[in-house]
Amino acid sequence: MNARAAVEGGGAGAGAGHRGRVPVVPGFARRPADGSPRAEGAAGEKARGKALRTRVPRSAHAAFTPDPGRPDAPTAVAESNRGRIPGLTPIRVGRMAATPFAFLRGSAGLMAYDLARTPITGVVARICGDAHAGNFGLYGDARGRLVIDLNDFDETVLGPWEWDLKRLAASLVLAGREAGCGEDRCREAAWHAAGAYRRTMRLLARLPALDAWNAVADEELVSHADAHDLLGTLERVSHKARANTSGRFAAKSTESGEDGALRFVDAPPVLRRVPDAEAAAVAASLEQYLTTLPHDRLPLLARYAVHDVAFRVVGTGSVGTRSYVVLLLDHRGEPLVLQVKEARPPALAPHLATAGLDAPRTAHEGRRVVLGQKSMQVVSDILLGWTTVDGRPFQVRQFRNRKGSVDPAALPADQLDAYGRMTGALLARAHAHSADPRLIAGYCGKNERLDEAVAAFAVAYADRTEADHADLVTAVRTGKIAAETGV
Repeated sequence: MNARAAVEGGGAGAGAGHRGRVPVVPGFARRPADGSPRAEGAAGEKARGKALRTRVPRSAHAAFTPDPGRPDAPTAVAESNRGRIPGLTPIRVGRMAATPFAFLRGSAGLMAYDLARTPITGVVARICGDAHAGNFGLYGDARGRLVIDLNDFDETVLGPWEWDLKRLAASLVLAGREAGCGEDRCREAAWHAAGAYRRTMRLLARLPALDAWNAVADEELVSHADAHDLLGTLERVSHKARANTSGRFAAKSTESGEDGALRFVDAPPVLRRVPDAEAAAVAASLEQYLTTLPHDRLPLLARYAVHDVAFRVVGTGSVGTRSYVVLLLDHRGEPLVLQVKEARPPALAPHLATAGLDAPRTAHEGRRVVLGQKSMQVVSDILLGWTTVDGRPFQVRQFRNRKGSVDPAALPADQLDAYGRMTGALLARAHAHSADPRLIAGYCGKNERLDEAVAAFAVAYADRTEADHADLVTAVRTGKIAAETGV
């Protein structure tokens, strides 16, 4: 009997059920040896996660003792400025020197140095790498509806899930202190973030795989995270976000020249026109960008013409990187603005080996950022792509895509813990797209031991960050490092 007959008609092996009908397929889970309809590891992943507590007790995550060889803050900031545009680094330093929370926002690499020397479970996920409380926000989906999620992926790598959680928790303590919240409230916000992360991961672990992948939809998020106190704030942010569009930016940032052509207007130091050769190089790079998009996006962009390019300074951690805005206009003269932003190697990369993990091998840093973003977000910008300009990697995305964010350092005390719960839940949802939620949930467990440990770490690290910030302020005041404030 030939193989086809055996498969179709019940030859030898037909009675062996799962063993004889189809092979194990690479990229899919294995079938259990006992013939169960479940995929292999249905219960084993949770048990494996629980077993990790023997090697790394959950209480161990409270520990933070600065390493004796740790670089001081001015040295770390100066090192992170390497490769950036020298004329812009004083702006970056000035922004970081504003507050301890601002310092944390710009020092992902220094915190990675510290985290690499803390206990880690060894469970790897696609992490944001910079999951501080200010990097969550609203943005528009393809149909103009607002969604909320992580929204900054410059530092994304495959790394320890607990690094993101600890960075979020520490940032909440610093944001609360800046807002004038009491110390108990600040610690509780970190505790609530860790608790929401743990509970969300446990929820996802109990669901069928497809349901877990799509769980905690935005319309359920406030109830899931018990963040009802945030409703008023979220409504105000949503209202502003809906008006934060390419059209509005173009109306404020462009003018018609004598030839009638629309072009960007200089607004130094944040926005400036660039020489013709530089503008041409950026515009030409969009041809490569188109090859990184799904084919169904190409007819949309074919309806726009490229009109102008300008340089625009970006946020705290990215100041000094090369970033451009490109003005596109459709047949009616309606604008679409793309951002072409330099993608540097992730600040976490040098510290992964210290934690016993493989450093990322990336052929194109823009591709790393884009694929990391698509991996972690439930819905991503439909125009995300990447390109190369003068040999440097860039990511490309829509600019002012109805973006809005909550300023955690301006939240009243009675909303900070709700914000912690919401961001903790969002972080768990993002991690569960790459790491098995059963494994992380098995480690996190039912009780609050992890929550307590992460909150203790967050307070200790916030204290360290305040000392780092003070060192940077002193270096600025004594002229050891240049800073431009108020920009």
